Amino acid sequence: MTDNTAPQPEFFIQRLYVKDISFESPQAPKVFHETLQPTVNLNIQTASNVMTENTHDVTVTATITAAADNKTIFLVEIKQAGIFVIKNIPDENMPFVLGVTCPTILFPYLREAVSDLVARGGFQHFYLSPINFEALFLSNQKESTTTSQ
Repeated sequence: MTDNTAPQPEFFIQRLYVKDISFESPQAPKVFHETLQPTVNLNIQTASNVMTENTHDVTVTATITAAADNKTIFLVEIKQAGIFVIKNIPDENMPFVLGVTCPTILFPYLREAVSDLVARGGFQHFYLSPINFEALFLSNQKESTTTSQ
C-alpha cells in the first residue's frame, strides 16, 4: 500500500522581535503647555525576506507623524518583525501568507509598542485602528496588475 498523501502544511512562529524603534518629540516640553489639534499621518509597509528554504523574516513598519501648525508634535517609527517557519505551502500561496497572514500576526505587537511609546513620550495613548492586510494585499495585487499592463 502506497501513501499518496501530500505533506501537511506547517506554519509556526519561531521568534517575534522589534527590528527598529524610534520616537521623536521635537517640540517638547513646550508642546505640553499648548492646546493643539494635531493631524496624524500613518504609513504602513510590509516586507519579507527568505532566510532559509523554509524560514522567512517578515517586517511590518509603521511611521506615525502627528503635526499641528506645520510643526511635528511627535514622530514614531517601529519595525515589528517575526521569523516564521513555513513548509509545504504551494508557491502560489506564499505571497498571501507573507503579505497577509504574517503581518496580521505581527500587527497587535506593533500596535501595543506604538501606544506604549507615545505614552512614554508624555502624550495620551495612541491606538492604531485594526488594519485589514488582506484588503491591502489585494489592492496592491490589483495595482501591480494594472501597472504592468
